[in-house]
Amino acid sequence: MPSLGVYKGRRRSGALPPTRFAIFRCFAVLLREQQNQSFLMLTPLSAPGRKGERPTVKIFLIEDEPAIRTELARLLQKYGYDCEAGGDFARIADQALASGAGLVLLDINLPVQDGFQVCRQIRRQSDVPILVLTSRSTDFDELMSLNLGADDFVAKPYNPQVLLARIQRLLARAGAAPAAPAVLEHGGLVLDLARAEMHCGGKTQQLTKNEFGILRLLMQNKGQILPREALIDELWQSEAFIDENTLNVNIARLRRKLAEIGLPDYLKTRRGMGYQV
Repeated sequence: MPSLGVYKGRRRSGALPPTRFAIFRCFAVLLREQQNQSFLMLTPLSAPGRKGERPTVKIFLIEDEPAIRTELARLLQKYGYDCEAGGDFARIADQALASGAGLVLLDINLPVQDGFQVCRQIRRQSDVPILVLTSRSTDFDELMSLNLGADDFVAKPYNPQVLLARIQRLLARAGAAPAAPAVLEHGGLVLDLARAEMHCGGKTQQLTKNEFGILRLLMQNKGQILPREALIDELWQSEAFIDENTLNVNIARLRRKLAEIGLPDYLKTRRGMGYQV
């Protein structure tokens, strides 16, 4: 059954068979959990309970569709957020305020009262960031939301990576979460996250979206061996239903660009296991 809220895109020719692709996806998810969710972490949030680390940011979900609410909670928890949702839509604004959440995700189509009314009630009492996430995607809906105090507007079906980036930006602006680092550095290589460029010894190479995603994931997990399935999973976030050949092509291109800036052996293949930097 397809997701109700997430944009998946169209299947491309030459893609993995659905059964095999599902196995890859499940394997990558299990590996993420075993690595304390180190893969694909767009936000620098830490797991709670460790000495000296920031507490987990709570996000309050105002969404009346159970399937979408569950889908959102799983996505956010996977990336280190704590989630809470209310069920009394007559008092949902009060519940959101009482939760102490660092951000509110708000749908417009709600029972009892619509999201516009809820947004107005919350904004009268709090400056908590509000991100409207709704299937109502007209210009009027977006303008009304922003005029009533919402901080951002995302239409369904949503791209998970775009949604997470918008959440991170709002939290950083509000001071509820640290801003994401501008660069990653490892082994003499500097990856500019804002420009999708890599630098070494005064030389620069521009990266494609897929090359950038692969290198970012490897550098975020420096020293660790990442299986091919984890990299395929990373590419799948932006390229629906990619195949193994796509990964091979992008790895080869990335290696050529690394060699051109003086790092021919930077990306290592661990046969039978995966890749490592």
